[in-house]
Amino acid sequence: MIELRTPAEIDEMREAGRIVAQALKAVEEAAVVGMSLLELDKVAKDVIFGAGATSPFLDYHPDWAPTPFPGVICASVNDAVVHGIPNDLRIADGDLVSIDCGAILKGWAADSATSFVVGTPRQEDLDLIATTRAALDAGIAAAQVGGRLGDISAAIGRVARKAKVGNLEDHGGHGIGREMHGEPFIANEGRARKGMELKAGLVIALEPMFIHGGSGRYTYGDDGWTLYSRSRQRAAHVEHTIALTDEGPRILTAL
Repeated sequence: MIELRTPAEIDEMREAGRIVAQALKAVEEAAVVGMSLLELDKVAKDVIFGAGATSPFLDYHPDWAPTPFPGVICASVNDAVVHGIPNDLRIADGDLVSIDCGAILKGWAADSATSFVVGTPRQEDLDLIATTRAALDAGIAAAQVGGRLGDISAAIGRVARKAKVGNLEDHGGHGIGREMHGEPFIANEGRARKGMELKAGLVIALEPMFIHGGSGRYTYGDDGWTLYSRSRQRAAHVEHTIALTDEGPRILTAL
């Protein structure tokens, strides 16, 4: 069931979103060559729990996953697209790192992700990250009261097609509120002016996941969680939780 949130509830979700933004900023600032993904997870955990929030990622166990998720962040490196488990892997110079993070505060969830390069960047990685962020911006701009869900999907997909990058199959954004994942599902490709009408109070997380080259196909890692690009090309992932209002989309996970 899709639930619409009141302005007061959206304000409360903003506080959860602020914590997520602070955690992501802290992780990116801490990420240096030689640091392990487990150490980055601890950085985020200290921010989240230090702010009085909890993590919707920690011990999350959907029916398709073999085990509960063991971290407060998803840490995906290079050809790992999403859902990477934070482990003892140490970041190397030039690695493309994607961090997905959530928080729950006073019963409200927020979810966001960012991608960055540690150390010496490759221009193609910077371009991929910029394209993925441009797609997120386009999706947010299309999230207008009175529009259609397909407007958001079409806007995101249009950026991917123009840049000729892979758009991760079968994955997209989602509703969010008391639970981290809810209805509606927001595909990262679609047709404008199709789908449900967008109404004030709808809160959703938009998350483009793009891959170098033209393929969006993926494969699971041995841990049953991490999704790798089937082409083994590098990937980027960015995300914001937003609320639709009569004044336009409001980003709840911005600093």
